[in-house]
Amino acid sequence: MKKSIIALTLAAYLSMLFLGVASSLVGAAARNINISPFQIGLLLTIQNVGFMLAVWISGTLADTHQKPKILLVGSLILAFSFLAFYLTGIFWLNFLIMMLIGAGVGTYEGVTDAMLLDMHSERQSLHININHFFVTFGAILITVYLIFLDMDWRISLTQSAVVVLLLALFYAFMRLPTKNDQNEDYLQRIRILSRENLVVALFIATVLVVGVEVGTIGILTTYLMEMQGFAQTTSKVGLVTFLVGIAIGRIIVGFVSQKEQISNYILVLFGLAAIFFTFLFIVDLGQWSYMSIFLAGLGISALLPLIITLAGMVYPQMAGTVIGSIKVAIPVGGIMIPLLMSLVAGLASFQVSLLIFPLALLLAFSVLLFQFRRSPSLESPPV
Repeated sequence: MKKSIIALTLAAYLSMLFLGVASSLVGAAARNINISPFQIGLLLTIQNVGFMLAVWISGTLADTHQKPKILLVGSLILAFSFLAFYLTGIFWLNFLIMMLIGAGVGTYEGVTDAMLLDMHSERQSLHININHFFVTFGAILITVYLIFLDMDWRISLTQSAVVVLLLALFYAFMRLPTKNDQNEDYLQRIRILSRENLVVALFIATVLVVGVEVGTIGILTTYLMEMQGFAQTTSKVGLVTFLVGIAIGRIIVGFVSQKEQISNYILVLFGLAAIFFTFLFIVDLGQWSYMSIFLAGLGISALLPLIITLAGMVYPQMAGTVIGSIKVAIPVGGIMIPLLMSLVAGLASFQVSLLIFPLALLLAFSVLLFQFRRSPSLESPPV
């Protein structure tokens, strides 16, 4: 059993690496595929739709069904999608394939964290942070692989599909008992969660932090070139620096955080992130810009993994349902904050729109501070 747990843990990490690859695929390969900004927007939107549906459905099923078997289905969908993406130039066919890519990685997002919480009663925050470290590592990998090394994106995607198929084969032979001791059906679980203000607060915080992270990744190179005078190559180095800050932060926080202090870590990181993003986008730091970029990534790095860990700790008997519900906020934030930023940039200016990032982090800090003070215990599940 111990060997199975180690193998499933490593498989979860590898699965999340491909989530990172898929999330950065369009941006990294856009110039090679020769698609327009309008088409990029459509592909990212439909990917988020597929992701949102899959993370909600798979997270719910994870409480009552074999998690490796759910991951088997997600792996098969993702492998097929990787193999089929832009084999033909017909855009609307690739539009549908991108939805399947979103569904495949959404299954990984919806199940792997809940599976890790089931398998590891100690150091849960460490495993969740490492799991999400691999998302960032996957994004860095494909960015470096395709943009800096100028590799053939089709060969890279085919190689990825082969590895995902091997993951599917592995999941097909693995079993992991479910830990749901309650008899409530799905609607009963949703009714319980709908009465929990903590779940609502965590959902709002997730929308905001994911929106800031996705928005920053999307506009950082443009900001550095237009507002800070960076060249094209150095702006890409800035993006990689931000992603490296996120990756390192997740590892560090995963090792130092204690389960009794998760809520305090969340508040401290939201406060620091608001300060770092203010310096990044409001203050011209000149030669210290790379340090500011790195600190912004470091500050925001562990917020999503810690929110997921806290949700799983407070609601252990329905961790899959609550984590899946909160993770619906990931695509919502990925759409809402960048859209809001675009509207503000159109009505005011690009510089003014950048204020949304620190203000969103401050809002999340305020919402969680208010809710944590009202919660008598963040370690006990509802009765």
